[in-house]
Amino acid sequence: MANRGPSYGLSREVQQKIDRQYDPELEQVLVRWILAQCGGDVGQPAPGRDGFQQWLKDGTVLCRLINSLHPRGQGPVAKIQASAMAFKQMEQISQFLQAAERYGIAATDIFQTVDLWEGKNMACVQRTLMNLGSLAVAKGDGLFMGDPNWFPKKSQENRRVFSEDKLKEGQSVIGLQMGTNRGASQAGMTGYGMPRQIL
Repeated sequence: MANRGPSYGLSREVQQKIDRQYDPELEQVLVRWILAQCGGDVGQPAPGRDGFQQWLKDGTVLCRLINSLHPRGQGPVAKIQASAMAFKQMEQISQFLQAAERYGIAATDIFQTVDLWEGKNMACVQRTLMNLGSLAVAKGDGLFMGDPNWFPKKSQENRRVFSEDKLKEGQSVIGLQMGTNRGASQAGMTGYGMPRQIL
């Protein structure tokens, strides 16, 4: 983590709330998927949030992951190199994030580089990787490795085509969602502003 002292007050409460969102079970699923997708030579992280963060921090595992979801030789990250320099590590993380967005992950579902590099919001990193896994399963291009049941299934389009006759038929039907006037009556109603007569 960066050279940052302990936080106090509201900052501490906010950070604790973010830390509570981290899911250790999802971490295990993601580690199994990354190992299956990239092969065993990416190493195994130490269990826990800090071990997961240190494993992904330099960006090489993430870049290999996104490259493995493309056909051989067509990976979006051309040069993957392990480096101890902070700016190189952050550059590789940002290359992964750009490639993930091009792959189809919504920009709102992508974590910020500092979320991973400083370990500020590892739950957001987990959500991005989970969305990437779900999208890889949904694409069905044969490049996904592992168990498809590890990730929630993405919804897919189910377009319906109706004939003109069917559309016109639907315009003449009043659905019960709009309400019904059957049984309606104004018996016993008084004018507005008049007191109700109790006898």
